[in-house]
Amino acid sequence: MSPPNTPSVSAPTEAPTRNALPWLWLSLLIIALDQASKLHFLSVLEYGGPAITVIDGFWEWTLAKNFGAAFSFLAGASGWQRWFFSALAIGISALLVYWLRKMPRSYWHEALPFALIIGGAIGNLIDRLRFGYVVDFVHWYWRDFSWPVFNVADSAIVAGAVLLVVASLFGGAHRGDGRR
Repeated sequence: MSPPNTPSVSAPTEAPTRNALPWLWLSLLIIALDQASKLHFLSVLEYGGPAITVIDGFWEWTLAKNFGAAFSFLAGASGWQRWFFSALAIGISALLVYWLRKMPRSYWHEALPFALIIGGAIGNLIDRLRFGYVVDFVHWYWRDFSWPVFNVADSAIVAGAVLLVVASLFGGAHRGDGRR
């Protein structure tokens, strides 16, 4: 308690650090693009139907159901994988949002990939909950080599993962705050 007529002194407060949560706008954009593109291709293609050639001998639009994860990993399992990958998408997205909340906004080399991964994970999560599988439609191939069919969400996840690896290779030197 302060003596009478003595002004009370409080501890100085630090200015709040602006966190990286605004990067979630990119996640929302990825989700919107992913869902809009899937809606479009569901309206113009049929599962098992003819593909639409984009670049002859390399790229086509074709509709595919993916019951697994990347490259149809666990697609042949008995159905439990739907809930496993759904829980994984929710858990990873929640963790990345938490990290964005703790991360200074200037750390864009980490925030950008986190936002891409969150958007892709949630885009595919929507499909798993809605259909029980992920809707894929981009097919790249060359002669006898065929890349697994994928979608916008998958592309965002892969781009985010690659950017995280690149960021980890360069450590703190790439941050906007000049730290090493």
